[in-house]
Amino acid sequence: MEVLYFAWVRQKVGLGSERVSPPPAVTDIGGLMDWLSSRSAGHAEAFAHGKQIRAAVNQEFCTRDHPVRAGDEVAFFPPVTGG
Repeated sequence: MEVLYFAWVRQKVGLGSERVSPPPAVTDIGGLMDWLSSRSAGHAEAFAHGKQIRAAVNQEFCTRDHPVRAGDEVAFFPPVTGG
């Protein structure tokens, strides 16, 4: 699974992307966020306010209960603001 990080999520994690192999118990975005939080202090800080983070699976916006599978591209980024 390829995980991409954008904006302040990227800054806190310290990576723009990484390839991960979550355990079988990780079946959705929420579970992936929880698991990623355990990988480092930067990950924990980035996902501490998970409700502020948007997610996309294979370039489609999704909710925390959206399923994830090996081979997916998952992107995490803060909400977009502007005018």
